[in-house]
Parts: sequence; structure tokens; C-alpha cells
Amino acid sequence: MIGGARTLARVRILIKQADPEVVEEWEWRGVPVWSHAGMICTGETYKNVVKMTFAKGASLEDPSGLYQLQPRRHTRRAIDFHEGDQD
Repeated sequence: MIGGARTLARVRILIKQADPEVVEEWEWRGVPVWSHAGMICTGETYKNVVKMTFAKGASLEDPSGLYQLQPRRHTRRAIDFHEGDQD
């Protein structure tokens, strides 16, 4: 695995550990989508980053300031995981 694929593999493991009942499906030309009683997030893979976009991220508290507000979106927020980031 190279680039974002390695990071996505790590994120997939963490999501499953956090919610063993989560459903992972691949849609939109190979973008993973996680759901549990509705969509939780998507994982877009780029060369050196995985962008995790949370469907209702704007409604979640973010005391650490991890989320990036999505332009023209009032509900979504994303977190970028860069290759080499620590757990």
C-alpha cells in the first residue's frame, strides 16, 4: 500500500474497533462509506491524505479543533489524516 491507502487501512481498523456493528460499503467510484442507523462518514483517499467527512459533523462538539468546516455545507465536517500521522 502506498500513500493514502495505508492511512485508510489504519482508519478502517479504528472505526471497526470504535463501533463493531458499523457497516462499511464502497460507493461513488470506490469511496468507503460507514453507517450505523444512518451514514456516519466517508473516507476519500488522496496521494498523501485521507479526508474523513462526517455527515453530521457540525453537530458534534470539537474541543480540540480537529474538524474542518466544509465550504457551503452546514452539516458536514472533515478531518484530514496525513500519511505518517501518529495514532
